[in-house]
Amino acid sequence: MGSDVKCVLIHDNFQNFKAYNIPKAQLVIADIPYNIGTDFYASRPDWYVEGDNQNGESDKAHKAAFNTDFAFNIAEFFHFCNRLLKKEPGKGEKDAPCMVVFCSFQQISEVVRQAEKYGFKKCIPLVFCKNYSPQVLKANMKIVGATEYALVLYRNKLPKFRNRDEEGKGHMIFNWFEWKRDGSEYPKIHPSQKPVALLRRLIEIFTDPGDVVIDPCAGSGSTLRAAREINRNSYGFEVSKDFYNKAKERMLQEGG
Repeated sequence: MGSDVKCVLIHDNFQNFKAYNIPKAQLVIADIPYNIGTDFYASRPDWYVEGDNQNGESDKAHKAAFNTDFAFNIAEFFHFCNRLLKKEPGKGEKDAPCMVVFCSFQQISEVVRQAEKYGFKKCIPLVFCKNYSPQVLKANMKIVGATEYALVLYRNKLPKFRNRDEEGKGHMIFNWFEWKRDGSEYPKIHPSQKPVALLRRLIEIFTDPGDVVIDPCAGSGSTLRAAREINRNSYGFEVSKDFYNKAKERMLQEGG
């Protein structure tokens, strides 16, 4: 990691970004709340004490994972993200900025619709394939989910695209990625935390070293950690004091 790389987590709503005088981003990457509220743990073993329904319900039953997972305003989110991103490059120029937005499958159509309203006219859907499912309580009843979804959103010009390996050889990048859980080197802070290695790969594809990455819903700080590891400047916003403190102390501590 270069000594001059910025890695800044802010305890505030991303709507207040102007107060912090941060540079515009080449990439905005966010895992937006899925608006599932008190059903967050509905098919997870966490619903029961020690994951066993014979033990009765745990303190997570009928509880939301975080306070923003009720009525997240997607339109408002895109209004501000449009301002967080760099402008579209001029005629004949390349390397436009873009967004990567994780969302539930049910949210995709609404995310696309709202993104279009704020200038993000084009998108590329991404699928992430797991070798496990958190929906274990439904495994004897129905097909369970073992995928996650995201959208690459951009205005008009194709975003910056880096598909070369360390030896400079180009290769195809598919619209699906293998989802591998983080190892013990990364703390588990947030219930919907994304793997650092996966975030690092996405950042590598759409940015260069020294570029700015912004996460408006930073949560565990894993996006900032991933960006820092590959010499991208990163800024994140997190409204929860608890997640903010844990991210600062555990995910983003120097040497951590």
